[in-house]
Parts: sequence; C-alpha cells; structure tokens
Amino acid sequence: MTKIINILKQADIFFGLTPTQLEMIATVCQEQDYNNGDVICQENEHTDELFVIVQGEVDILVNPALVSDHPGEHKPAVIATLRRGQCFGEIALVDEGLRSATARSAANHTRLLALPRQKLVLLCEDYPQLGYRLMYNLAADLSLKLRNTDLLVREELLYGSRSR
Repeated sequence: MTKIINILKQADIFFGLTPTQLEMIATVCQEQDYNNGDVICQENEHTDELFVIVQGEVDILVNPALVSDHPGEHKPAVIATLRRGQCFGEIALVDEGLRSATARSAANHTRLLALPRQKLVLLCEDYPQLGYRLMYNLAADLSLKLRNTDLLVREELLYGSRSR
C-alpha cells in the first residue's frame, strides 16, 4: 500500500490530498502490467478508468482516419508520450463517454494503476473535501492538456499547410 501511495503522491491529479485521502484512493487502485505495443485502451471505445503510470512509458495516439473521407490514407499518430507519475483517462471520470485517444504501452514492463470511475466517484461523494481537491486538480490537468492541444492545432494550421 505504501508503494501505491508514493506513486499517487507523484501524480499532479492527487496534489494536495492528505495522507489519509491518498490511502483511501490507494485502496481502489488495481495494478496492471503491459509490454511494448500492448493497447491499454482504444480510441472510440467505452472504458471508465483513470490510469497512473507507475513505471514505463505510454504513447497516446489519435487516428485521423476516424474523421476522414479517405480512411486508408491515414495512420494513427502519437501525440504524446507519458511517463512515471503522469496520468491519462481523466475524461472518463467526467463524462463516461468514448475514449478520445488510444493509449499504448511504449516500453516493456510498463506498470499502471487503474482507478475505476465508479469507485472514485463514491469516494468523492462520501468525502467531499477529497472530491473537491480531486476535481480541482482534474480541471487543472485537463486545462493544461487542452492548452497544449491548442498549440499543436495552431502549429499545424500555421506550418502544416506550408508543406502541402
């Protein structure tokens, strides 16, 4: 349990939580192991877990073919590589919708903590201070990722059209 709590402490999404709150979250974590190339979750599929990287790397990929008139011309592209202490799958905590990207292990012996949405929601409802801090951190994390995506879109609009 101590090892899991130490990993949670490294994740920005759990910043500012008390040791007791981290311990409660640790009780709902499930450890999962992956090897290089293993798909953790697939774009456009329904899953409801938040993941925290314990060790290894995870590539986040989007497939432009999903919105293309010519799907055969496009391949999934890596838009980010995440490492120890980083998390992904936050949107599943908010809207229970389809995955917006594919997550794929980018290294052998990649270990993750999976946190099921329903168990986290119950903790947030039972312990409002924990819920407030977690949702605040979640909003900050998603805002940062949205800003980075905005920069990528602007860069593509500015420089991508020159190479066509």
